[in-house]
Amino acid sequence: MEAKMNVPTNVKMNRKANKDGFLKKPLTVGRVCYLIFAYLVLIFIVVVSVFPILWVILSSFKSNAAILSSPFALPDTFNFDAYISVINQYSFGTYAINSVIISFGATACSLLFFSMAAYVIAKYNFPCKSLIYVLLTLTLLVPGHTKTQPIFSLIMNLNLYDTKTGVWLVYLANGIAMSLFVLKATFMSIPQSLNEAAEIDGASFTRTFWQINLPLAKTGLSTAGILMFLGNWNEYYYAALLTSSASNRTLPVSLAFFNQAFSYDYTRMFAALTMVVLPGIIIYMLAQEQVQASVAATGVKG
Repeated sequence: MEAKMNVPTNVKMNRKANKDGFLKKPLTVGRVCYLIFAYLVLIFIVVVSVFPILWVILSSFKSNAAILSSPFALPDTFNFDAYISVINQYSFGTYAINSVIISFGATACSLLFFSMAAYVIAKYNFPCKSLIYVLLTLTLLVPGHTKTQPIFSLIMNLNLYDTKTGVWLVYLANGIAMSLFVLKATFMSIPQSLNEAAEIDGASFTRTFWQINLPLAKTGLSTAGILMFLGNWNEYYYAALLTSSASNRTLPVSLAFFNQAFSYDYTRMFAALTMVVLPGIIIYMLAQEQVQASVAATGVKG
């Protein structure tokens, strides 16, 4: 029989500490001061970030008089009349449907097309590969408004002005660089040995991509999709530039209209603002773990 090895007590303690995920450090005066300062900074950042959104949401349930007399007081009752008025009287439903169609459509198509491009760039070598990737991601360095004139001329020449398709195409093109950057790093993190094993087993190029690589890239796909959707959902400039009728305009553009229509009716203004901003916040909160995990993997692998 093999003799049992006596493991020193300190080694056992270190193993247990490493298993727990951290080594406990002694609480010195300097460390206590550092932790207090760090938590104060984090609390300040949270308050600055969350308070304006929370204030707008709570103010949407108050009357104009209550907002002006006691802006930071809690509402007496949660009255949804302002939300109902905005939805029924100001074509809010039309703007919302347009935003959903354009944002989800551009996001879905970008994930489909750009995942294919990112997979090929990440897994295969071909002439001018680096040049093509640089050209596709170069738009990250180009200010958005400098592309106004060529984009507007192109949409006019294609007879797509004041159409959902025109806005959709612009959103799709604007997402190329960011989507490729995230998805390329994701596919590069997948072992090449899986592709080699699939090739030995007789799997085709298409099957290797759809059934092996794409399911393993769901974290990167989630991140690219969330970032793409949030960018499209909140985009104002091109939606206002390329449309002129309420039947094709999106929610961010409607806020400019609501600002004029409501004027000093702050209750309905805050209600409209809440309905525009809240969906994006909820979607990001539901997928934040996927986004953070993919960003961390991109920083390490990419």
